[in-house]
Amino acid sequence: MGKALDTLKEVRIEKLNKLQSLGINPFASTIKLDGKLISSQDAKQSIEKDVLCAGRVWGIRGHGGVTFLDIKDPFGTIQTLFQKKILGDKYNLLDLIDKGDFMALTGKVIKTQAGELTISVSEFQILTKSIRPLPSDWFGLKDEEERYRQRYVDLLLNDETRDLFKKKAIFWQSMREFLIEKGFLEVETPVLENTAGGADANPFITHHNALDIDLYLRISMGELWQKRLMVAGFGKTFEIGRQFRNEGIDREHLQDYTQMEFYWGYANYEDSMKLVEEMYKYVAQKTFGTLKFEIDKHKVDLSGNWQKIDYRQIILDKTNIDIKTVTDDELKKELQKRRENYEKTAERGRLIDALWKSIRKEIAGPVFLTGHPVEVSPLAKRMEDSPEFVERYQVIIAGSENGNGYSELNDPIDQAKRFKEQEKLREKGDDEAQMEDNDFVRALEYGMPPTSGFGVSERLFSFLAGKSIRETVLFPLLRPENGGDTK
Repeated sequence: MGKALDTLKEVRIEKLNKLQSLGINPFASTIKLDGKLISSQDAKQSIEKDVLCAGRVWGIRGHGGVTFLDIKDPFGTIQTLFQKKILGDKYNLLDLIDKGDFMALTGKVIKTQAGELTISVSEFQILTKSIRPLPSDWFGLKDEEERYRQRYVDLLLNDETRDLFKKKAIFWQSMREFLIEKGFLEVETPVLENTAGGADANPFITHHNALDIDLYLRISMGELWQKRLMVAGFGKTFEIGRQFRNEGIDREHLQDYTQMEFYWGYANYEDSMKLVEEMYKYVAQKTFGTLKFEIDKHKVDLSGNWQKIDYRQIILDKTNIDIKTVTDDELKKELQKRRENYEKTAERGRLIDALWKSIRKEIAGPVFLTGHPVEVSPLAKRMEDSPEFVERYQVIIAGSENGNGYSELNDPIDQAKRFKEQEKLREKGDDEAQMEDNDFVRALEYGMPPTSGFGVSERLFSFLAGKSIRETVLFPLLRPENGGDTK
């Protein structure tokens, strides 16, 4: 297709040169026609009125001295009528117009004999000459990789894709709207950090030239920073932004993605669960207009009261293993039986977590998973009556974690001890173990009130939309094309 495409581009470049020779700028900086620019949608409500519209040429049909052009803008498509008897010699410029070009035009909105609302053009201006024909004209977007690489074309040609990202905007807008209504203050915390904290993840490393130091791209939405704000006297904060984890790519994971985290002073994980259930229902209804979804063969109904399941009990029910008494070797044998991968040097917390992740695939949800062991929760507060477990919950939807929250650990002595334990894991080769943050411990020493935190990523949107997370990212990261050839 390369030669055929080159030929088509050459024809369009010839037309561009012809326009320039006629003194017409094929890449105009502004619309020079009189009138107030309105959308195609508004034009259809303006019968027998003169309008000014602009958009991309989406179809061309010529009949002697009459030509119909379909003009597409962000709001829809409208038919336009060009007549030689009205436009005179300027009508001949249509020979230099191709599908994909941008035009502005003025004229009266009429209804044709076929009953279609149409702009009868009295004046027009070429705004942009397209050099490359749209893919549907020459080869189409054949596969997923090509759609991601030329997402701008995918969005142009595919209404469903475009609508998906409109929904994604509503998803985050409605979450922000909900939290602000509940009295949360939106904040911004550092993206570059001396210590990557707030999650178990492998960070990206970069170098700061001015300070001559290596830094990490954040792996959480400012968890340790927002908790510092609780120390500072803020009561309710949240942040929505990008975070980065140097991990694998699959249906549920990307290296950079959007996350929301909130922190709520004088509240615990029970309070947080109630708020999160209300928030999910609000956001889902606003975004999708329903609370019922079918996700990876799971039927999920967000309405009603969400149930709670216990971490230790669900593993016991599914495997006959009690995580309170099981040995590391027994955990490894069970994982092998389930054909689940794990690092040979994995510590107890990683083994328990791997076993749980194997089990959760069967759970449709929505449910709250509670009663996590302290080994898998280095930042959560211990339960007073069972200190080997923590006040933590996860939202399980369609066999996956779609939200994580807990009563935050505010004991600086316990926190320092857990950081030391995590640091030992890092020294043994666990790149995802948490880093020691002495300044955060110092902040806790000043005193942090009882606080509940919660985080949810755009994975939730992808699940509710029934898509892989990569498909719900406007421009997912891709390897460079071979040899840099963009033909």
